[in-house]
Amino acid sequence: MSTVLASSPTAAAVEPLPVQRSRGYWASVWLRFRSDPVAIGAAVVVLVLIALAVFGPWLAPSDPYQSSMLKRLKPIGTEGLPFGSDELGRDMLSRLIVGARLSLFIGITPVLCAFMLGTVIGIVAGYAGGITNTLIMRTIDVFYAFPSVLLAIALSGTLGAGVVNSLISLTIVFIPQIARVAESVTTQVRTRDYVEAARASGASPFTIVRVHVLGNVLGPIFVYATSLIAVSMILASGLSFLGLGVKPPEPEWGLMLNTLRTAIYVQPWVAALPGVMIFITSISFNLLSDGLRAAMDNKG
Repeated sequence: MSTVLASSPTAAAVEPLPVQRSRGYWASVWLRFRSDPVAIGAAVVVLVLIALAVFGPWLAPSDPYQSSMLKRLKPIGTEGLPFGSDELGRDMLSRLIVGARLSLFIGITPVLCAFMLGTVIGIVAGYAGGITNTLIMRTIDVFYAFPSVLLAIALSGTLGAGVVNSLISLTIVFIPQIARVAESVTTQVRTRDYVEAARASGASPFTIVRVHVLGNVLGPIFVYATSLIAVSMILASGLSFLGLGVKPPEPEWGLMLNTLRTAIYVQPWVAALPGVMIFITSISFNLLSDGLRAAMDNKG
């Protein structure tokens, strides 16, 4: 009799189903990001560039500062100089590898600084609202009204040439852009029900911002800041090209374009190599930003 009951459909129907754990938000983001081959490819390129920036001095086949007029402007594929040589006979491959450190540093650092400062400014303006928002955002709009290129050139020209001044100039350029995004998303979040409930429970504004606002606004701001790295790379290279950034003989891709511009008719492929590196880096960060934006968008 017990055997019949055990094998009956009713007994089988009451057996507990295995518990399935729901996937967390960041696990879902990683799953969507991993399924995007373009974003993964861009991430691999970015990681390779970062590795070159970190280990470049040890990976370079020769001294990037050693010049030789006998090896001046050698073409690509020359024995011992696979990427040719520049106008002073320096190994282009070594200078491109070592130049990745300074180029990425000047391109990424201003965005990181602007991300921190602009996020704070935007969150304060968005959460406070009222006259505080008006004063902060109208001041931000004064800087935002100028084109990024002209503002960067004007600030660098005023402060003077050099790496530090370039970093300061680019940081000032990107703060208004990030602050506007931070203010926009914070304004949307502060009217949500959970924020109103926290406010009604007597939580302080600092606690509300730290617990309920930051976690919901940092994602969109970070994705937008990632897209600015490509712009920062181009602007930093442009400042070096104009003589307002890195000074010779430091290997930096924008400066290398400047010094090789007179060789464009002699060795055009060698002269174009720094521009190719800038293009690859910029497009990789753009594609990575697009992949992050698509992965973090959980609508639908």
